[in-house]
Amino acid sequence: MGPVALCIVALVIISITRWVYRWRNPRCNGELPPGSMGLPFLGETLQFFTPNRSSDIPPFIKKRMERYGPIFRTSLVGRPVIISTDPELSHFIFQKEGQLFQSWYPDTFTEIFGRQNVGSLHGFMYKYLKNMVLNLFGPESLKKMLPEVEQAACRNLNRWSGKESVELKDSTASMIFDLTAKKLISYDPEKSSENLRENFVAFIQGLISFPMNIPGTAYHKCLQGRKKAMRMLKNMLQERRAKPREQQSDFFDYVLEELGKDDTLLTEVIALDLMFVLLFASFETTSLALTMATKFLLDHPLVLRELTEEHEAILRRREDPNSGLTWKEYKSMTFTFQNRPKEGKKNLLFINETVRMANIVPVIFRKALQEINFKGYTIPAGWAVVVCPPAIHLNPAKYEDPLQFNPGRWETPLSVVLLKISVFLLNSHLIKNGDI
Repeated sequence: MGPVALCIVALVIISITRWVYRWRNPRCNGELPPGSMGLPFLGETLQFFTPNRSSDIPPFIKKRMERYGPIFRTSLVGRPVIISTDPELSHFIFQKEGQLFQSWYPDTFTEIFGRQNVGSLHGFMYKYLKNMVLNLFGPESLKKMLPEVEQAACRNLNRWSGKESVELKDSTASMIFDLTAKKLISYDPEKSSENLRENFVAFIQGLISFPMNIPGTAYHKCLQGRKKAMRMLKNMLQERRAKPREQQSDFFDYVLEELGKDDTLLTEVIALDLMFVLLFASFETTSLALTMATKFLLDHPLVLRELTEEHEAILRRREDPNSGLTWKEYKSMTFTFQNRPKEGKKNLLFINETVRMANIVPVIFRKALQEINFKGYTIPAGWAVVVCPPAIHLNPAKYEDPLQFNPGRWETPLSVVLLKISVFLLNSHLIKNGDI
């Protein structure tokens, strides 16, 4: 090899070495949190997507907390990231939402949920879409939905009681999906030629997977599930547009009314992405919480007894035992959900503890809008910031014996409406049938 070739090789090696060094040691005006940036481009993405098969903090997070502390840096799908398991920093991030931080998700997540989904929009547009959702699922609308929720739950409980066994997670997900889809788009699975929920199932199975869009991979199946679901939603919207209804009865009617306005901010793409996210969020998270709630009740008979006593008391107070659940009864479920001062006893809140232990959302993504200094560390402008709720919910400094299910630790209510109603209906169904 001649001198010129040797010089070229040497320059290439020096350039690669320098590039790798810069990758592992990003420039910063202050001191970055400790951590590793992993391999160039790939970062620590593979480790991040390792499945967590326990109710503990995800292994990726837990190992790095032990090594680096509650705030550390890494790189995911080509982006530098600060991960917070620190309660103070996590609170600060949400407190300064829209000022120092904004909602952000990796390109792979944006590809999955849609580039115009509500989590990727900011400012006035975000508030506009939020108000649209509140018009549909605000307190007054939830009061009106109460009979529909009860009827759907009772109908499914009666059907399940005739079976030898029920796959609870899948069955509750199906029940909630049908209920939500009916409310949003008047979808009836028995009258549809395609199964909308099957496309969401394919979507969910690849949601938390390595983002490799190659046929056969979970991520590819996820994207295909989304594509098919979006095609169905678009067809439904077009059919509704061709045959509009006289009175507004679901979310599609509301969308068509907004799209018809001259000064509207809404587009068909934004509306369909929003519809997709609402359908996904409503049934997947609630069914997971319900499944965990049932498991906790089976594992803790004293909690089940207390819950049963409260629901039996509601049934006894009714003039008509077969009357439907009222909003007043819902609000009276103090053990199930709210504070109830009781002599010699802590306030017991079953749903709060279920949500804490279930950790339905493993990570929440944000982006720093400017350089931020916190506890001696610098978060550079433009860096992603990841909050890890399980690390906070399972923090032994905040919760004694955090992996132990203990409703008595709670004193502040947390609103999970569908879960609360469903737990009551499940218990009242068992009481009426003499199963408990």
